[in-house]
Amino acid sequence: MNRYPAPAQPIVTAMEAAAAAEPHRAVAFQGAPGANSHIAVMQDTPDALALPCYSFEDAIDAVREGRAASALIPIENSLHGRVADIHFLLPESGLVITGEFFLPIRYALMGTGPLEGVRQAISHPQALGQCRHWLRSHGIEPVPFPDTAGAAARAVELADPTVAAIAPPGAAAIYGLDTLAESLEDSDDNMTRFVRLARSGPTIPNEGTVMTTFIFEVKNVPAALYKAMGGFATNGVNMTKLESYQRGASFAATTFFADIEGHPDDPAVARALEDPERLRYWVAVAPETGQVIGQAAITREIIEVVSGAQAL
Repeated sequence: MNRYPAPAQPIVTAMEAAAAAEPHRAVAFQGAPGANSHIAVMQDTPDALALPCYSFEDAIDAVREGRAASALIPIENSLHGRVADIHFLLPESGLVITGEFFLPIRYALMGTGPLEGVRQAISHPQALGQCRHWLRSHGIEPVPFPDTAGAAARAVELADPTVAAIAPPGAAAIYGLDTLAESLEDSDDNMTRFVRLARSGPTIPNEGTVMTTFIFEVKNVPAALYKAMGGFATNGVNMTKLESYQRGASFAATTFFADIEGHPDDPAVARALEDPERLRYWVAVAPETGQVIGQAAITREIIEVVSGAQAL
């Protein structure tokens, strides 16, 4: 079923056909042509065939089913935080992280009428959140839509001068809209972090400065997280990110998404990670280049931490 707005569908169909002819070159992304994820794919891998997918699940399925060699998925934004659902999708995907990419984010307001007449702006919730101060100052109501460039296509479809779209500036030219305002983002250093997902990836020797990303789970008992973190503190491993979220409705355990400095083969990191029952998976990438330098997948389907208070 065609779920993209009509103005986007012919472009999507052509891109899907090109990717189907050479799936080894295809990189899946979420959104319509012209979305930030599309821009990230073309900057990260200029010779790739970008494959648009309506949802994050669709992009992941494209890789799992062999229709794309990899997917480039946003996981967090410097202004608006974690991208919804992605922390659930990553560990359930069965894929491995093979790199990361950082994209500066810029937004424009585009539509079919003058700025003074705009009453609503449609876009992805992340984009609306990153431009909330601008929208509020102009008295424009934010209206969520599945993606940014798709919102631009939808604005064309509506042909309503009171409804505009917030999307990357290039989307205006793709869909034939007028640019009504630029630089809507609430901070000049607006940045989104993407991870590259694939069915497998190369294992490269431990060289240079690297970062390890992993997911672990602890029971909700007193001092569980404190003691789980003890291994990193004791071994002098710097943790640069720690984010929690609940899985399921029991609230018996909490899952954490973490970034640390160092390669899993480093003695200090290896000691901190010596309890694999805590980990869903880990991958190490060079932050400067996004190049993978090591990876592993924990095969057990469900992590059962016998005692979350157990020190690493």
